[in-house]
Amino acid sequence: MRSPFRRPASRSARSTGVVRVDTRTKRLTKRLQPGEIAVIDHTDLDRVAAESLVERRPAAVLNAAPSVSGRYPNLGPGILIEAGIPLIDDLGPDIMRLHDGQRVEIHDGAVSHMGKTQVIAEGTLQSAESVDAAMEEAKAGLAVQLEAFAANTMEYMRGEWDLLLNGVGMPALRTQMSGKHVLVVVRGYSYKEDLKALRPYIREYRPIIIGVDGGADAVLEEGLKLHMVVGDMDSVSDKALTSGAEIIVHGYRDGRAPGLSRVEDLGVEHSVFSATGTSEDIAMLMADEAGAEIIVALGTHATLLEFLDKGRSGMSSTFLTRLKVGGRLIDAKGVSQLYRTRISGWWLVGLALAGLLALATAIMSTPGGQAFLGLSGVLWDDIINFFRALVGLSPQSPTV
Repeated sequence: MRSPFRRPASRSARSTGVVRVDTRTKRLTKRLQPGEIAVIDHTDLDRVAAESLVERRPAAVLNAAPSVSGRYPNLGPGILIEAGIPLIDDLGPDIMRLHDGQRVEIHDGAVSHMGKTQVIAEGTLQSAESVDAAMEEAKAGLAVQLEAFAANTMEYMRGEWDLLLNGVGMPALRTQMSGKHVLVVVRGYSYKEDLKALRPYIREYRPIIIGVDGGADAVLEEGLKLHMVVGDMDSVSDKALTSGAEIIVHGYRDGRAPGLSRVEDLGVEHSVFSATGTSEDIAMLMADEAGAEIIVALGTHATLLEFLDKGRSGMSSTFLTRLKVGGRLIDAKGVSQLYRTRISGWWLVGLALAGLLALATAIMSTPGGQAFLGLSGVLWDDIINFFRALVGLSPQSPTV
């Protein structure tokens, strides 16, 4: 079975460019400029990371790790190839010794400093055909991943049953959500496009908007009011953190709270919510515990493949979270479909005016209508003359 990636194999021509290096792909995309070369260390490149890279339009992507390990059919490599971005895989740790701003030369799978013959690292230049073959082989790993996913789900349930069932450990919130719609925006699949599509819904219902890490910036970019930011603060901007929204730092059961020092340095008021799992999970759990009427999830993970593609063992927490809040949870794509075909109030007013104009035109074309128009003119003249007489002006001649 062929994959949907139909673009020809990556080009093998020699190319040069300035590198940007980071072990965290989502951190790298913030400073990566079009035409530069992205150097990453990302095993099983996922769809969200690949889409972020494509958006920045790099000249090439150099990966120290294998972009497809074979654990499961991850989607990222095919997205890069389809976009025509050369992907060189499994270059090893030496490639990560490069520094931002250095110029390198790429020829097939070999990378060297500009103007030098010594090779820094050599990997595999991926193509549409090689990615297709890797995806087929990786399907065999799904059974093992499914078993691991089930085991992780049971582990999470044992560790967090008091939070899931009784809400123990929830922070006190200043944002009031009881009886309201809550929109949870996550930096996930097509999240920016879905947020644009939800504008009619947001305009009508004015939901409480929670941005999860980088999702908060997408909310601000759309010119929308951000009520809360939740996450470990590794991919959210200072602008979002200082926007006046309530800040909830995601801490973990082992005592870590990676984003706490950053928030404290900014001097913004905040709370810490310590829980296993992902930041999108705790955002949904808080909305549910706060009495939200409806929780609209945008950019979150819904299918097993999406959970695996995220590449975290803790993604099973999202599965259980969805079971917990399922009665109130709606996917944003469904909401946008419902509102896409709605007619706005201005359209209804316009249609009514057009109908009245057509009716008036039809009436005026008849003898009775013309007589009515003449009588209406005389009556209008009498009204005008009455008011002119009140202010001492001479009456106007009747309209003929």
